[in-house]
Amino acid sequence: MDLADLKRRAGEVLNDATIPELPNHYRGKVRDNYDLADGSRIIIATDRISAFDIILAAIPFKGHVLTQTARYWFEQTADICPNHVIAYPDPNVVVGKRLDILPVEIVVRGYLAGTTGTSVLTMYNKGQRQMYGITLPDGMKANQKLPAPIITPTSKAFDGGHDEPLTPDEILAKGLLTKQQWETLQTYAFALFARGQQKAAERGLILVDTKYEFGTDADGRIVLADEIHTPDSSRYWRASTYPERFERGEKPDSFDKDFVRNWVVARCDPYKDPVPAIPQDVIVATAAVYIEAFETITGKRFDPAEETGPVIERIRANLKRYF
Repeated sequence: MDLADLKRRAGEVLNDATIPELPNHYRGKVRDNYDLADGSRIIIATDRISAFDIILAAIPFKGHVLTQTARYWFEQTADICPNHVIAYPDPNVVVGKRLDILPVEIVVRGYLAGTTGTSVLTMYNKGQRQMYGITLPDGMKANQKLPAPIITPTSKAFDGGHDEPLTPDEILAKGLLTKQQWETLQTYAFALFARGQQKAAERGLILVDTKYEFGTDADGRIVLADEIHTPDSSRYWRASTYPERFERGEKPDSFDKDFVRNWVVARCDPYKDPVPAIPQDVIVATAAVYIEAFETITGKRFDPAEETGPVIERIRANLKRYF
């Protein structure tokens, strides 16, 4: 999809995915979820973009891109660990196994980067060297590669609150996970991240860091849930420009929602101040970043069918079998 076509179709936005015929609706920051009687869950990715624990805007085609990017990665990593996927009835929709989500969110980081309050760069810049049960050396620069990938777990804020940093000792002491569960999560997370970095490098990208969510199924088996290696859950940089920009102390060329985060942070403290409305040109430019990310990561052209009506009507038609 070229920029002219994107601008023409910028009104094709899915901001809300409420479908009254489907049961047990739960609205998350980005996804609308429905739990079915057979133990499966319908997950509809909207175009809402979330950062700093708030909804910032709606980005055209974002939900489509996220769902199909995650599909690519679920298929590329199915040999590493089980995932929740059952079916893809619509470009914005995945039907998955309903899981009991574990109360610890796993973030794997390969670089000293980030803009949120729980990112290692933010904490490092405040003078912290011990974080998440890990000690980082003095003298590191922003966006520098870490000696080895690290896991920075946070509490999972189910009620819309803020995620809080955790150490492995705290995870076990609070009974959030068993020792065996924690060891399994670490094994899965490092293996998934290594595969992600390898495949990203083949496409000229650096997978900088990423978030994983895991749950347990009816048999107690740990299963990868939600999404994987998407521009929402991960930070990507362009490999070709990273060395020069790092040496100059400049921000790397990013391939993720840092595009919007950086625009916001340049204008306010999003944790304290009202966030200004995102201008339309920034919204369209962000959509272009998401689409380019999909095409670069997967090697496929993003060419969605023309909508004959609201996006939600297409989704409703594709989900009628579940009514």
